[in-house]
Amino acid sequence: MSDLADAVLPLIRTRADLHRWSASNEHGWQMQQAVTTLEQAAATENPAVVFVVTQKAIASALKVIMRADDSSGIIGDACRSLLDLHPKIAAAAMPPTGKLVDWMMAFQFDNECDFFTLDPVVYAPALGDNGMAAYRAKLAELEAGLGPRPASEDRWASGRGHEWFILDWNAQRLAVLDRDVEAIIRTHARDRKVARWFIDTAKALAEIGEFALAVDWARQAVEFGPGHQSLQAGDYWCRLLAEHRPGELLAARLELFRRWPSSSTAGSLYRDAGEAWPSHRDEVIERLAASPRDAVLFALLSLQDVSYAWELAHSLGLDDDHAWEELAKAYEKVDPLAVLPVLNRLVMRELVETGAQHYKIAARRLKKMRGIAVGSEHEAEVDRFIAELRETNRRRPRLQQEFDRAGLPGG
Repeated sequence: MSDLADAVLPLIRTRADLHRWSASNEHGWQMQQAVTTLEQAAATENPAVVFVVTQKAIASALKVIMRADDSSGIIGDACRSLLDLHPKIAAAAMPPTGKLVDWMMAFQFDNECDFFTLDPVVYAPALGDNGMAAYRAKLAELEAGLGPRPASEDRWASGRGHEWFILDWNAQRLAVLDRDVEAIIRTHARDRKVARWFIDTAKALAEIGEFALAVDWARQAVEFGPGHQSLQAGDYWCRLLAEHRPGELLAARLELFRRWPSSSTAGSLYRDAGEAWPSHRDEVIERLAASPRDAVLFALLSLQDVSYAWELAHSLGLDDDHAWEELAKAYEKVDPLAVLPVLNRLVMRELVETGAQHYKIAARRLKKMRGIAVGSEHEAEVDRFIAELRETNRRRPRLQQEFDRAGLPGG
């Protein structure tokens, strides 16, 4: 092996038991070091050597992830980094196109690990016209061997669902490579039954510079229906408008807010309205009043008006623990003693449920209450509250333990 292989591959390969989360994470960080070494070598060393080592590293990394608890995603990130590097170094090394095509086919269709996909677009510089033609021919040959294409709803029941998925993915990416608008619409929008497919179509069209069409397809995704995918499409629609049609952005933000009134859509409208915000403020506040949580979070996070958020929380009858907690953190800087009743309620609501995590949260809030109340007329009141909780929950030893750990009185 080369010096580079000696430096990289031992960091990828391991016989350790990676079913333990901590061991998996530790090895994942080691794999990240290997990726960094390869990336640095790509800029300074013989591309042919780096290419061979990268390909070996990918093979070993896939074996590793198949037997690891990668809940944290560290090993997966290392695998993706290796796969991102592979086509770049292939373009520099220019390996025989036949071997590269065979590797791409084997990776996608013969690999036990099917967690990752390849993008033929980024391999085009390494394959060239002849190599890409050979790759297309291999895909067509494989597809012909699968028999009749199953209906989309039956694809995974056919027993060849993975192959059809990869073929469809390649068809989408090759349509982008060809800059073929009709093929992009056909492969991405499919039967137009899912809002997500309209978004995919818009993104692919934007990728080839067809921004007017991309805006149109993103808008269609917004109009598709009331679901979360259409809301996500709205954000992408607005990003396109901000870059290519800024004069239409405010109207789009207003439309999205009216369709989906929430703290997030209101926040985006506020951000993009600029000097026009005052003319829309009353409508936004009025619509958000139907959802106290959204109204309070908008005032707190977007307007950054803590006092106004506090006022809304009380006048609208806010009944959302997360919103109250965020508001209390902010309002503590304005009037610390005023948040004591809020923290009191949050503690009581937390202790409706049993379990160590609930007890820890309650203890943390009680500790904060004591810190706020110290030296004030409420200090004794808070300590009485803690004593009452200890008495009421005297048969919850884990609660008592968490209170003790937090340094609360009465232990």
